Amino acid sequence: MRFLVLQHIDAEHPGILRDFMAEDGVRWDAVELDEGDAVPPLDGYDAMVVMGGPMDVWEEDAHPWLVPEKAAIAEAVRERELPFLGVCLGHQLLADALGGEVGAMRAPEVGVLDVELTGEGRRDPVLGSAPASFRVLQWHGAEVKRLPPDAVVLARSPACPVQAFRVGGSAFGIQYHVELTDATVREWGVIPEYAAALEQTLGAGGWIGCRRARPRTWGSSTRTRAGSTTPSWRWCGNARPFADSRDRRRPVEGGSPGRTSVPTARPLVPEGGRRPPPPRSER
Repeated sequence: MRFLVLQHIDAEHPGILRDFMAEDGVRWDAVELDEGDAVPPLDGYDAMVVMGGPMDVWEEDAHPWLVPEKAAIAEAVRERELPFLGVCLGHQLLADALGGEVGAMRAPEVGVLDVELTGEGRRDPVLGSAPASFRVLQWHGAEVKRLPPDAVVLARSPACPVQAFRVGGSAFGIQYHVELTDATVREWGVIPEYAAALEQTLGAGGWIGCRRARPRTWGSSTRTRAGSTTPSWRWCGNARPFADSRDRRRPVEGGSPGRTSVPTARPLVPEGGRRPPPPRSER
């Protein structure tokens, strides 16, 4: 199984999700659009993951590559029906590419804050086993104002009514961040756009408190057995790979067919501390 990962700044990589992909035998290719990489043909890819970035979806003049990126997202979701996960900017790009609307918020939403599932979210095969309310890292100044056709809202917060949504059976957008490592806040805090939003919301030095407040666990306390119908949400709140959401009984290709559930919640980062810089591609 191979995933295509679209990135918009090198600091916003899949983070802890890299470990999940490695555990499940998933190969992935990273495309750094802001550095001039082109979106490759989608043939041969089983899923698409679109990460965050400091630009906005409407800044096509400043970032012309947004145009082919949106076209690729529409192709992946509407034409090929590939499983899709969009995080933060990726969440907004999914909405925009499929006919929704994204705009600026009155004030940025930054910090470790609560989101709650909607009725649709509680019934969702991926997010449905999450707690009714859970804490996540927020760091954004734009939001989905209008959903694409056929989309349903899965999670919300007081400041942002569309925290997560689904299009069809396997395309998910999440406004919040689930990919965190111990270095995430420190790395993002030096990006000018992110630093400005952080100071506007939390004041000078606010990143220190945000970093200290970061939860150590974000998702389900169990692993789903290959072939099990047990709901799991590790990829959308540190959720299980969404690629098998179209068929919950299908084992993950390349994974460990005999794997059993783990009874305790896993930490965000492996014991021992820092992870080396993210690779551009893992095969």
